[in-house]
Amino acid sequence: MDGSTLALIASFAVIALLVLRVPIAFALLAVAIAGLFIMGAGRTAEFNIEFGWRSTVSMLARDPYSFVASFTLMTIPMFLLMGNFAFYAGATSEAFRTARVWLGTLPGGLALASIAACALFAAISGSSLATAAAMGRIAVPEMLRSGYSKALASGTVAAGGTLGAMIPPSILIIIYGIFAEQSIGRLLIAGIIPGALSALAYMVYIYLRVKLNPSLAPMIAERFTWSARVRSLSGTWQFLVIFGVVITFIYTGITTPTEAAAVGAVSILTLGLVRRKLGLRTSWEAVRETVMQTGMIFAIAVASKILVSFVAFTGVSTELANWAASIEGSRVYVMIAICVIYILLGMFMDPIGIMLLTLPIVVPIVAALDYNLIWFGILLVKLLEIGMITPPVGLNVFVLKASVGDAVKLEQVFRGVSGFLLVDCVVIAILVALPELVLFLPGLMF
Repeated sequence: MDGSTLALIASFAVIALLVLRVPIAFALLAVAIAGLFIMGAGRTAEFNIEFGWRSTVSMLARDPYSFVASFTLMTIPMFLLMGNFAFYAGATSEAFRTARVWLGTLPGGLALASIAACALFAAISGSSLATAAAMGRIAVPEMLRSGYSKALASGTVAAGGTLGAMIPPSILIIIYGIFAEQSIGRLLIAGIIPGALSALAYMVYIYLRVKLNPSLAPMIAERFTWSARVRSLSGTWQFLVIFGVVITFIYTGITTPTEAAAVGAVSILTLGLVRRKLGLRTSWEAVRETVMQTGMIFAIAVASKILVSFVAFTGVSTELANWAASIEGSRVYVMIAICVIYILLGMFMDPIGIMLLTLPIVVPIVAALDYNLIWFGILLVKLLEIGMITPPVGLNVFVLKASVGDAVKLEQVFRGVSGFLLVDCVVIAILVALPELVLFLPGLMF
């Protein structure tokens, strides 16, 4: 059996296992082991089971350890720990309170404040799901009490949560950088402008929609003085300073992203202890959640790394890259096809699984088409953001629904995010038309 046929069968096998609800890590690992065994046993003149088993075990003994024992990979648990410390230190409630004071009196002010708070928390969490879950418990009940439309209130936070996937520190960007072998620092910095652009686009959409239909978001009666606005910053500026320090360290090259993440985690822990927002129990909960999240991500990543080795042995990535490079005058159409595929996959799979499943094949094609891989990484994360709020399996929507309980129906959340999906498409068009928005800051680094 030739490598291309075996790779095609493996792809269908992975999809079948995922449809059967087999956990992603186990599905990827099972197919990778079976594929490596078949390829190893088929290398001799006759199908040699012993040789196939030995070659597979040899790779299983080497690849997982060599992959996990990576200094760069330590960035993930450090940023996760930073985000969990920030959550238990009350960063979400303080971010929303500050944004509410500054934006609450505008049309759709609480919704605008929710987007701003999502962006602020995304700057220290690195996770879309964590941002949506944390803000859902705080912002949605506040908007519902003020008479906001349930669809607008829930859709705003579900869409705002996706900012956690783009604004650094982003776990998805880090994973992409590791597998695409691109600079983690440059990728994180490249996400700043697209993340800010996404947040601004969401806020413009909310403002215009409420101006056209004020019944969606009644104006709040409370008014805030400038002194109250300045005082509201007291609970937020410390977190923003820590974020600024972390980004500055990465941007200037003073530290590696891993070291910057460790500095951020220790700084937020210290801040929480000094302000008495963190205690022994809450600190332990933050560490426990970080260990659980890291274990899940690493399990998927290790299984994916073994699958990458199998795909490399089949040679299918090289063949597809050569095919893409040989197509005359259609690199734009190939990129459009890649974007459509990612949006479709996002309807049924989680972002990490999509990324690790597709990168071994997609990255060589993108490189062969002479696209900048830093730019493509940011575009890819934006596409995965869309998948996180796209039915039928929009993870942010389900996480938000779990956070708010019976206060909002699932179909109301999906209806609420529909307008934000159109905004995301506009943002993607801007990033494609103006790649300098992504590449400007990374180009100035060091």
